[in-house]
Amino acid sequence: MDIEEFRKAGYQAIDRICDYYTSLQDRPVVSQVQPGYLVDALPSSPPEEPEDFASIADDFQKMILPGITHWQHPNFFAYFPTAASFEGILGDLYSSSVSNPGFNWLSSPACTELEQVVMDWCAKLIGLGDHFLNKSGVGGGVIQTTASEAGIVVCVAARARYIRENPDVKLEDLIIYTTTQTHSLGVKAGLVLGLEVRTIGVKAEDEYGLRGETLREALNEDLARGKKPFVLIATVGTTSSGAVDYIEEIGEVLREHPSIWLHVDSAWAGVAMACPEYRGVGKLDAINKYAESYDTNFHKWGLVNFDASMLWVRSRKSLTDALDVTPEFLRTKQHDAGLVVDYRNWHLGLGRRFRSLKVWFVLRRYGVEGFRRHIREGVQLNEYFASLVRDSPDFELVTTPSLALSVFRLKLPSSVVLGAQEDALSALNSLNRAFHTRISAESDKIFLTQTMLNDTFCVRFAVGAQRTRKEHVDRAWELIKASARSAAEEWLQNRTKS
Repeated sequence: MDIEEFRKAGYQAIDRICDYYTSLQDRPVVSQVQPGYLVDALPSSPPEEPEDFASIADDFQKMILPGITHWQHPNFFAYFPTAASFEGILGDLYSSSVSNPGFNWLSSPACTELEQVVMDWCAKLIGLGDHFLNKSGVGGGVIQTTASEAGIVVCVAARARYIRENPDVKLEDLIIYTTTQTHSLGVKAGLVLGLEVRTIGVKAEDEYGLRGETLREALNEDLARGKKPFVLIATVGTTSSGAVDYIEEIGEVLREHPSIWLHVDSAWAGVAMACPEYRGVGKLDAINKYAESYDTNFHKWGLVNFDASMLWVRSRKSLTDALDVTPEFLRTKQHDAGLVVDYRNWHLGLGRRFRSLKVWFVLRRYGVEGFRRHIREGVQLNEYFASLVRDSPDFELVTTPSLALSVFRLKLPSSVVLGAQEDALSALNSLNRAFHTRISAESDKIFLTQTMLNDTFCVRFAVGAQRTRKEHVDRAWELIKASARSAAEEWLQNRTKS
C-alpha cells in the first residue's frame, strides 16, 4: 500500500467508523453469533498472493462486526463500561503512525515525557497528593495495560521490598492479602508469583468492605503460625457491588506493620474522584495518607480507549529496585546520568505502547469540566435507575448504590410458601437465577451481568457508556420488568409441578 492508497483507505475507514457509531443503537447489544462462526468461515492458511485491501475492509464489515459485542452501546449495562471516545480513537491512530517500542527515553523521548506529564495531569485531576507525582522525583505514575497487570507489578515490588527488609524470610511463608470481594487480580498475582493468597471475609452489614479489626484478626492468626503477609490489595469500588474497603481503619492497622505494602485498586471508581463531591466516597484522604500505590483505569469510565490503566507509587525506587534489568545494549548516557525515566523498569515487559497520546488528546479535548460532566451524568442515571427499583413493589436493592452501579434482585412473590427444607435465601437465589436467564435472552436489546455477594445471587446494573441517556434507562427498566414477570410466572409453575 502506497501513501495515496493509504489515504483513500483511511478516508473510507473513518467514514465507516462514523457510520458504525451512527447505527450503533440499532445493532444488537451482544453478538448473536454461535461459537466457531469465524473459525469455520475463514480459510485455515493465509493467502499465497496479496489481496485487494477494499475486499479486506469489506470483510471486516461482513465477518468481524457481527462477532462484536458492542460495549459502547447505550443499552450496555454489564460488567463496567469500556471507553471509546473519538478523541481516543484518533490518539490511537496517531500513535500507531509513529510506532516504536518505547522501552527507554532515547527510543522516542516524546513517548516517555508525555507519559510523565499526563500521569501528573491525571493524578491532579483525581486529587492524588504531590508525593504521587512524577514531578516529585520520588514517587510517580506509569501507564500499565490493565489493573490486573498493575496488581502483579505491585506484588513483585512489595515482595522485593519485604525480602530486602527481612532477608531471612522464606518464600513459602509470604502471603498476599485480598478479600472475598477483591477482583481476581489478587489471586492471579498469587498464581503468577507462586505465593499463598488469603481472601479475608467481608460482611453484608459492612457493605462488603474490609474493616480494620477484621484485618487485625487475620494478621494475628497468620503471624502466630509463622506466615508473613507482605501486601494487602484493598479496593475502592469492587466489581460485584462497588464496595469500598475502610481504608482509614486499614491504614491505621498497617501502621503497626510497616513492612506490609498497601495497594488500593480502584480500577472502575477511581476516575469519579475527578468530581470533588465523590472524593469522600473514594477515600481520597486515606489513600493519600496510607497507600503505597494506587491504580485506576481511565479505559473504563474515563473516556480513554483501552488500554490505559494508571498506576501511581509513593516510591518509584520500590519499582525499579524490583524490576530494573539493564543489559549493555539498553544503556544510554541520559539514563546513566540520571536525567531521564526509563519506563521499562516500571512494569513487567520491555516494550510498551505510546498510550499517553490518547490520554493527552482526551484530557485536552474534554477539559476537567467536560470530564466531570461525563462522570456526573453516569452517577445521575444510576440514581434514577435506583429510584425505579426503590419504588417498585417487585424489586429491591441488595446494597446501597455505588456511584454508577446498582445491585438489585427480584423479590419473592407474596404467594410463595416455603417448603419444610427450604429457606428464603435459596428460594430468592433460584428465582433470581431464573430472572437473569430470562433477561439474558434479550441480549440483542440489553446486557446485564450477575454476581454473588457472599451467598446472595443478584443482578448488576452498571451505567457508563458515553451514549447512554435517560430514555435508555427507561427502556431497560421496561425490559427488566417484563422479563421478571415472565421469569416469575415460569418459576412459580415449575414449583407447583415439583
